[in-house]
Amino acid sequence: MTEEKPSPRTVPCPTCGKPAPWTPASRWRPFCSERCKLIDLGEWLCEEKRIPGDPVPDGGEPEGFEH
Repeated sequence: MTEEKPSPRTVPCPTCGKPAPWTPASRWRPFCSERCKLIDLGEWLCEEKRIPGDPVPDGGEPEGFEH
């Protein structure tokens, strides 16, 4: 009788949706490739993606901030 190794867990790539293995050897996890990782980074840098929060008041400085 031979034991079969369980197949590695996969997650959908956040950029393209292709299954990406979730293992320590998966260099780009949760992305499937460096390309998908860089596309995602570019979307954050261009502010196409953002975390919701309160708008920054005019002047851009937090309350109580002194120069």
